[in-house]
Amino acid sequence: VQLQASGGGSVQPGGSLRLSCVASGRIFSINDMGWYRQAPGKQRELVAIITSGGRINYADSVKGRFTISRDNAKKTVYLQMNSLKPDDTAVYYCNIVGRHLGYLDAFTSWGQGTLVTVSS
Repeated sequence: VQLQASGGGSVQPGGSLRLSCVASGRIFSINDMGWYRQAPGKQRELVAIITSGGRINYADSVKGRFTISRDNAKKTVYLQMNSLKPDDTAVYYCNIVGRHLGYLDAFTSWGQGTLVTVSS
């Protein structure tokens, strides 16, 4: 299973970006789809996650500013980021948990990361 993330870039404080992550490969089903981030010198942290049933959790630091969504038909997860702050600067990684075609074995897969820089 491969994940291709896109949408990162540089933006001024208060600006917006939309990240996308498309999954491909031997996928039977996708359960959780999420976004994580890792800032320089810090550990990777959860930003937002959406389950197959539509349940959503956000990190407290992004509540009210970020919105996660998914398109199951396109095997894609999105992260709309508004009111960006310098503290949001990080490499953002998408992650999915699902089951492979065939043996239905579970898998977790990570995208390659996309850099978001918020600076004036």
